[in-house]
Amino acid sequence: MSTRTQHLQQETRTFQTEVKQLLDILVHSLYTQREIFLRELISNASDALHRMQFELLTNSEVLTPEAELAIHIHTDQEAGILSISDSGVGMTHDELIENLGTIAHSGAAQFLKHLQDQQDDKEPIDQIGQFGVGFYSVFMVAEEVRVTSRSFRPDESAWNWISSGEERYVLTPAEKADRGTRIDIQLKKDALEFADPWRIRQIIREYSDFVPFPIYINDDSEPVNRRQALWRQPSAQITDEEAEAFYRQLTLDKDPPLARIHVHTDAPVQIHALMFIPAQLDRSLLGLKQDFGLRLYSHQIRIQERNKDLLPAYLRFIEGVVDSDDIPLNVSREMVQNHRIIHKIKSVLTRKVLQTLTDMAENEPENYARFWKEFGLFIKEGVTTDPQDLEKLTPLLRFHSTKGDDEWISLSQYVDRAPDDQKKIYYIMGESRTAMERSPHLEYFRQHDIEVLFFEHPIDALLPQAIGDYQKFVFQNVDRIDVTPSSEQKQASAPQEDGLNSLIERVKQVLGDKVADVRPSHILISHPARLAAPEDMLDTGLERIRRLMEEDFSAPTMVLELNPNHPIVQNLIRRLERQQEDGIIDATIEQLYEDALLMEGFHPDPAQMVERIQKLLEAATRI
Repeated sequence: MSTRTQHLQQETRTFQTEVKQLLDILVHSLYTQREIFLRELISNASDALHRMQFELLTNSEVLTPEAELAIHIHTDQEAGILSISDSGVGMTHDELIENLGTIAHSGAAQFLKHLQDQQDDKEPIDQIGQFGVGFYSVFMVAEEVRVTSRSFRPDESAWNWISSGEERYVLTPAEKADRGTRIDIQLKKDALEFADPWRIRQIIREYSDFVPFPIYINDDSEPVNRRQALWRQPSAQITDEEAEAFYRQLTLDKDPPLARIHVHTDAPVQIHALMFIPAQLDRSLLGLKQDFGLRLYSHQIRIQERNKDLLPAYLRFIEGVVDSDDIPLNVSREMVQNHRIIHKIKSVLTRKVLQTLTDMAENEPENYARFWKEFGLFIKEGVTTDPQDLEKLTPLLRFHSTKGDDEWISLSQYVDRAPDDQKKIYYIMGESRTAMERSPHLEYFRQHDIEVLFFEHPIDALLPQAIGDYQKFVFQNVDRIDVTPSSEQKQASAPQEDGLNSLIERVKQVLGDKVADVRPSHILISHPARLAAPEDMLDTGLERIRRLMEEDFSAPTMVLELNPNHPIVQNLIRRLERQQEDGIIDATIEQLYEDALLMEGFHPDPAQMVERIQKLLEAATRI
């Protein structure tokens, strides 16, 4: 049964709750750039035209098949009316309700939170299109909106959708002979500038110049927008201004990109691509964000808005457009991802992006440092998940080290400045760089002027295993280092050897199975103790990952090393010699162990140390 026979009269319906909240904010809140409503409506029209263009490839049974795929804008300054129409797929009665009366697919809940956050921060609100609620932005300028739409399906009739942006909207049968959608906007008194054709032209040039369908204003015979498929032009012919304007329209990012990447190939597959590296990371890419991927075109016809298979997941921060005439136009959107051509395109694009990053790292170190600060985590992800790209990705890695402040260094730089007799890449892991710089593990390395890399993120724990060795250097966590005591150290420790052995036995007794072993340290200088990794532990970095993933995390069993020359250790030896049952001894031993746990970032509950610390302070301050 067609919509025409199902619905014969006017209907009044209530907006979904979140739509009402959204409309209230948009209508009554200040918005810094109200003109973006036009960008959003043109974007929606373009999408409807894309869908129609795709439909026409396989379907001849459509309404008014001869209609030009175009957008028409009409202004009536006297009446204060702005109209936008397209010859796209149009909407049925039920689709009008689904698309304009509810927000099941629009993400408005996230947008409402974003609006609130930006209002609290007093930042401009200019990202409405990123949340899929663009249509509702029309109510920032509209007293009333009338949407008249007819589906491309011949047996469907036309309908009006009418709303003033309040709680309800009205549906009525309409007269419309051709397919597509027309939006008539009765402008508010303070928004009459949007009935000025000059102002409309200005907005289109700023926001919608590269929409691939012609946009006509009033009776003009020439489109106002340029429409070039910029990605198909030779890179030398594209100015920075054109590229940045295209990037802004593509991403809604107010900042220019850090770099752009052009690809024009005929073999092994025909590709025209224009990709961008953003200047800043969209933090949601680190979470569950799904709307990433490149725009995919064939013969300049958009096939997919977001294709996630054109680049490996670790390059999901890349924005851009890919066009290939080798992708058949009759392939369904669902089948695109499995098409053999996609795999070839992915190989070419990945190689090009990695080459661009390599060139940036070698020739533009300051720019690459900016890139690394924002996107370094993705490169590390690639190293650990994509072994086929390992050889190209490893030189892109950057680290802070004990021999630099904020300088990022590569593994190649580390190896080049290592002493001739050093064959290991030493690294340290911790909760933060500040904590690592205070780590007892570094005392020996500072004393001997040996550089150590800071592994500052949990994923860094996976790098040594993924890389293996680098230029015949093997990775070595400094918490495994133990050195043979020198003759001077042996001589200095001989007089207190018995007392130290007694203390070690007492520590083992107090800590029990919390530690794998207790032994004297030959590398500590100013710290009383440290926790070293036992031989049978793969890597303490993996324990850090386990701590993030497990709610009931328990500290790993490690080796406690004591510094025989530290005053605390020497005081414990003397106390033990004088009074075996001194309670301060056991409390101090437990505190030394938990201090070491805290330094390693492994303490499951630091707050529980407070009572013991207060007991020790009481003893220390007793007269």
